[in-house]
Amino acid sequence: MSDTIAPSTYQQDVSACLADRIGDRGLDEQTYLEYLAAAETSLKRLRAALGDGSLPLLNLPERRDDMRAMAEAATRYRDLDHVILLGTGGSSLGGRTVLALADHGVGTAARPIDRPRLWFIENVDPDGFEQVMRSVDLDRAGLIIISKSGSTAETLSQALAVLPAFEDAVGRDTLRQRTTVITEPNDNPLRRLAGRLGLPVIDHDPNIGGRYSVLSPTGLLPALIAGLDIGLVRAGAYEALHAALNAEASNSLPAIGAALNVGLAERCGVSQTVMMPYLDKLAPFGQWFCQLWAESLGKQGKGTTPIRALGTVDQHSQLQLYLSGPADKMFTIIMGETRGQGPRYRREMLGDEALEWLADHTMGDLLDVSQRATAETLIRHNRPVRIIRVPTLDERAMGGLLMHFMIETIIAADLWGVDPFDQPAVEEGKRLARQYLREMDEMRVTSHQRSASGRS
Repeated sequence: MSDTIAPSTYQQDVSACLADRIGDRGLDEQTYLEYLAAAETSLKRLRAALGDGSLPLLNLPERRDDMRAMAEAATRYRDLDHVILLGTGGSSLGGRTVLALADHGVGTAARPIDRPRLWFIENVDPDGFEQVMRSVDLDRAGLIIISKSGSTAETLSQALAVLPAFEDAVGRDTLRQRTTVITEPNDNPLRRLAGRLGLPVIDHDPNIGGRYSVLSPTGLLPALIAGLDIGLVRAGAYEALHAALNAEASNSLPAIGAALNVGLAERCGVSQTVMMPYLDKLAPFGQWFCQLWAESLGKQGKGTTPIRALGTVDQHSQLQLYLSGPADKMFTIIMGETRGQGPRYRREMLGDEALEWLADHTMGDLLDVSQRATAETLIRHNRPVRIIRVPTLDERAMGGLLMHFMIETIIAADLWGVDPFDQPAVEEGKRLARQYLREMDEMRVTSHQRSASGRS
């Protein structure tokens, strides 16, 4: 295997996905090269799309024309205590993923230092919604509403529930100053609502799907509010993109990842792919990846099922299955450089021979050996393991990882012969939800009529 060209922010080791390392559960060299050759065609298409602008998500890393709108929006929230973000799926997962770099708290609400606390309302569970609303002082809060299409039922229902309470608390003029809407520049319900209330709108590029929008204002505005350098996020994405496209498939990290994923699925019975970072701030990244991979590739009987895991937590909850259950999974383990970091365990405080192995080590030492031990144990059980090492998890590294997996997903879709940008099966559920609401209305009317007839 030839040397790979890696961005400065992360490295990828795929040797434990090949047969010469793990036996027949890995790809043999000839088969691997065949998939890489097919991936070269995808790289050529992506290079052309970058050049002619026909795939705008590839041009996001070098965009600067939207920075002013994001900066102006972020300024309006600077002195507030809370910002509520309404959205679901791609309208929220990207924002939460980048924002995690600034999260100095624990839980569903990010707590950036000296910045507003950011709350994501993604579901329409009344209990969860009301808990957030009870926790937020609307007099000291702002609001961001995100829906690419402007017709997402969950987001519209959230907005219609929040906006009246906001207006009652602060008045219409202040509501306008503290609210930002992100949606497509066309006639849609959310944009019409914004127009009626006079709310400022940032355009969502209609040619960038929600799950690919993390490098747009959808994903970057929350990060900017939290004080992160979104220019560095895009710079890291730019570096990863050009490293991937300026190399042959055998040296392109996303192409290598796509070839292995598809090859292992088609030739070695791999039906699931496990994303397992060992850094807490990459926990939302696992959720973002699962949507990207599942919604882009799960078509025509193709694709693999993405699974989220987090080390070291899931060493104690899932690893047993990974090692002794069905051999149908590929593993991507993202490792941080944590050796020597964190509190040190002083020998005189241990007081127990059973704890002697911790003496004079740090918490980061324990995380370091845990991630390496998990990877090696999986490999010894002949499971295909890809290792991604991130020396420093910062804005550049996050941008690089995000771009890597978007490119990898697009190339995998090409290899499977599916469209990575549509989601036709999801639309059926949306239609049925609206149908069920209409049926509820009809039942209510019928019940009312029966009650009225009984009273007469």
